[in-house]
Amino acid sequence: MAQLQLQAFGCGYVASELARQIIQTGGAATGTTRSAEGAARLETSGIKPVIWPGPDAALPQNGSAWLISVPPGDEGCPVFEAFGEHAGNASWVGYLSTTGVYGDLDGGWAFEDTPRRPQSVEAQRRMIAEDQWLGAGAHVFRLPGIYGPGRSQLERVQAPNARRIIKPGQVFSRAHRDDIVSALRASISRPRPGAAYNVCDDEPAPADEVLVHAARLLGIAPPPAVAFEDANLSSAAQRFYAECKRVSNALAKAELGWRPAYPTYREGLRACLQADAASS
Repeated sequence: MAQLQLQAFGCGYVASELARQIIQTGGAATGTTRSAEGAARLETSGIKPVIWPGPDAALPQNGSAWLISVPPGDEGCPVFEAFGEHAGNASWVGYLSTTGVYGDLDGGWAFEDTPRRPQSVEAQRRMIAEDQWLGAGAHVFRLPGIYGPGRSQLERVQAPNARRIIKPGQVFSRAHRDDIVSALRASISRPRPGAAYNVCDDEPAPADEVLVHAARLLGIAPPPAVAFEDANLSSAAQRFYAECKRVSNALAKAELGWRPAYPTYREGLRACLQADAASS
């Protein structure tokens, strides 16, 4: 991937790691941010910052790879509105979406051709943005809950007033940040414009089970269990638990030759623990 030029629209947790790896292998990366503080953060990582929206936000250079992770609005993706007509000048375009576009499958499996029935406003917006970018020849990556170093159940289990919400039969798929990045790099190497891929681990699991394992890794007692009905969850949390599905990553494996380095939360959390220890 030497000399790859990346333009990241929204340079968050996943995009920043992709940019770091591209820079490490001899390429270059530009990332958008909304503030001077964000620009300073990107610069410390070797990423050229662009404040966008802003008067100095020019079109990305021809031949660069685009990664879009900016949240959509009611009309879809603001990056598509601003730059979508120029997507044909990119060497590759990737859009980070969510498995929330599938809605609730009552524990069933979600494949890329499963009808999309988003239940939340946020997922409905993602579906609109997906269609915009797919029509422009982009690659769409549907992601479940993302975790990784510094942002995992290891932090959550240690939080004040941490709880384990128990909802029998509820399972979620997950994706380690580094597995998402490796799938993006595989797609850049094997582009198929207009493709959509689920990127996730191999073992959907209940959220409370993952928290128990995180506590065990840390050598602490797990948080107290609370029944879903008694948890008095926020509206956002209730929407999260309203959807139950298992997400298949078979297409990404077959087409991209991709395999998750962390096929379950057990390997993933162990790696997070090691990374956190190394950075402390």
